[in-house]
Amino acid sequence: MKIVAKTDIGLVRSSNQDSYAAGELPGSVAWAVVCDGMGGVAGGNYASSTAVNLISKRISSSYRAGMSGTSIKNMLTSAIVAANISVYDMGQADSDLTGMGTTVVVAIIADECVYIAHVGDSRAYILSNGKLTQLTKDHSFVQEMVDSGKLTADEAKDDPRKNLITRALGVNDDIRVDFCQEFISENEVLILCTDGLTNFVEPQEIYELTDDNKFYEFAERLVNRANSNGGGDNITVVTMSY
Repeated sequence: MKIVAKTDIGLVRSSNQDSYAAGELPGSVAWAVVCDGMGGVAGGNYASSTAVNLISKRISSSYRAGMSGTSIKNMLTSAIVAANISVYDMGQADSDLTGMGTTVVVAIIADECVYIAHVGDSRAYILSNGKLTQLTKDHSFVQEMVDSGKLTADEAKDDPRKNLITRALGVNDDIRVDFCQEFISENEVLILCTDGLTNFVEPQEIYELTDDNKFYEFAERLVNRANSNGGGDNITVVTMSY
């Protein structure tokens, strides 16, 4: 498995509230988790790093070779639920952290299949057969407006409310987690990222920057393009491939 990641503060923020972790497990299995914190500098940093640490530990301790898709789904969902409880309880216990939260997108690649669980607007894409496909759907106000027909996809790109998310880890004592799975084969690329990338780099640009065989350059290319397009937020990109 090949894994490359890059995170960057961007050109505007005073701190980087994104967090990520990635690694390999026995049997050519790869995993990654990406979080984008919110709730002030201290709260956002704490929420994202705590969630990444807890979810990473749960994956490392719980994954077993040969797990079924249902078992992987349950493992990822329970990891996010456990992280949600921890972050929420910490926010309730410390007034300086009240209201903190984080997005999360986590993926496992095993046996030519990618399993993804997510909350919020951090995304997963797959580059396959000359096409970039978004695998996750944002939990955001503008996405709900698009789904209901009140906004077009083009209008949503420039809507001032596009940063308003409708679900986040750590904000409430319970959480709904979305899950999907797709086949992934050799030379296809999975991309996990925060909205610091997707708010500043169009999908067509993402495709153009990753449509060659220079896999180890993809993450840096994408981060650099987000910065050259304004860099108005923290940017995190993880790329994974066989």
